[in-house]
Amino acid sequence: MKQPHLLINRYKWYEIIGIYVGILVFLTFVLAPFVEGFLVSLKPLSQLFSSPYRFIPENGSFEAYRTMWISVPGFARYIFNSFFISTVVTAVVLVLVIPASYAFARFEFRGAGLLLAAFLAVNMFSGAVLLIPLFRLMRSLGLLNTYFAIMVPGVAFLIPSAIWLLRTYMMRIPRELDEAAFVDGASQFYTLRRVILPIAMPGIMVVAITTFIGSYAQQFIFALTFNSKTEFAPLPVGLFAYFGRQEVVWNELMAASFVGIAPAMIVIFFLQRYLVSGLTAGAVKQ
Repeated sequence: MKQPHLLINRYKWYEIIGIYVGILVFLTFVLAPFVEGFLVSLKPLSQLFSSPYRFIPENGSFEAYRTMWISVPGFARYIFNSFFISTVVTAVVLVLVIPASYAFARFEFRGAGLLLAAFLAVNMFSGAVLLIPLFRLMRSLGLLNTYFAIMVPGVAFLIPSAIWLLRTYMMRIPRELDEAAFVDGASQFYTLRRVILPIAMPGIMVVAITTFIGSYAQQFIFALTFNSKTEFAPLPVGLFAYFGRQEVVWNELMAASFVGIAPAMIVIFFLQRYLVSGLTAGAVKQ
């Protein structure tokens, strides 16, 4: 068996340079909008449309990070609502997806492939296409102007991709573990809870993180349609308040955006090791 360092050294020096250049170009395209957005948040509004355009702000300051709270009162409430909605949606999705993924990964039943395809087809529809029927459904259930009006569609749209992702992970877990548990007299539920879940935890964390991010990002259209009260409005609605009739306060909008995504970034930071281990699990054969 080849040693790891020999596998790395098989690249030529110009191939290594090409790899790093490719990574640098990729990161430039990915990070450039965020860098520009941060620099915009440091600029006075008068400099944003100056000619010639200055990439580096002149006399930049964090004034926009202070005035953004004044321009949109209750902005902290918007952030809390987004975090609360995303947390609840993630918890509900995990409760529903874990047993469903285990069933699709372990049991063979008629129509399983068709049902999985139907789940995948749900993600092909934009939320805007279903706004009118969803609005009528929410109104008939009395859920308008509540947290549930945003949570229910979020759960429905995020479950299919979560099932596909976690099912694929659970299929990599050897069936011999289930059979050994059955021989010892364990039930299906006990096997799932005490045998499969500890092993599948990295995959579950990947699903939790992607679901949380997806819920945090897709709240705008549902909140704008199904909610008219500020007390239940999430972060995207709060950011929309910086779009005035005459102008857009871009520096405060960018500052509010970075403050708003901070909770999601904190969650990802503390759970990133689970994300990496979950994405790479099964990539190397033991």
